[in-house]
Amino acid sequence: MSKSLNRVQAALIAAGIEPRILEMAGSTRTAVEAADQAGCELDQIVKSLIFQGPNGLALFLTAGGRQVDPARASALAGQKLDRADPNTVREVTGFAIGGVSPLGHLTALPVWADRRLADFSVIWAAAGTPRHIFQVEPPALIRAAGAEWAEFCA
Repeated sequence: MSKSLNRVQAALIAAGIEPRILEMAGSTRTAVEAADQAGCELDQIVKSLIFQGPNGLALFLTAGGRQVDPARASALAGQKLDRADPNTVREVTGFAIGGVSPLGHLTALPVWADRRLADFSVIWAAAGTPRHIFQVEPPALIRAAGAEWAEFCA
């Protein structure tokens, strides 16, 4: 098992969540690919998007079919934000883009969650690799990730 996958599994267990991590036959790098592999609605996929500003990084957990509005995200974070570059994402989270999990990061970040995710009984998120995802109930994920529900999508 990869170090990234181990970190996600350990974070789930530490949060009291029974890990249900699945290795998919195809790629789950994008929300569309992940939804196809999981057999779920696009918005049931959690996109873990890292943004950076002059005062640090922030994580936004977004429903698969939605986009982060940079102005709204910046207002929440209290700083102007832009998408973080892939090297920074890997350095701070320990995950490569396409496998960034909402939890198990190397560095703690402020986290906001798209309210659309609460519309489902279960959601799916990356488990640290481009082929592993896990199923979880939205309130459990938000609690485990230390996230705050917020409106930040366009």
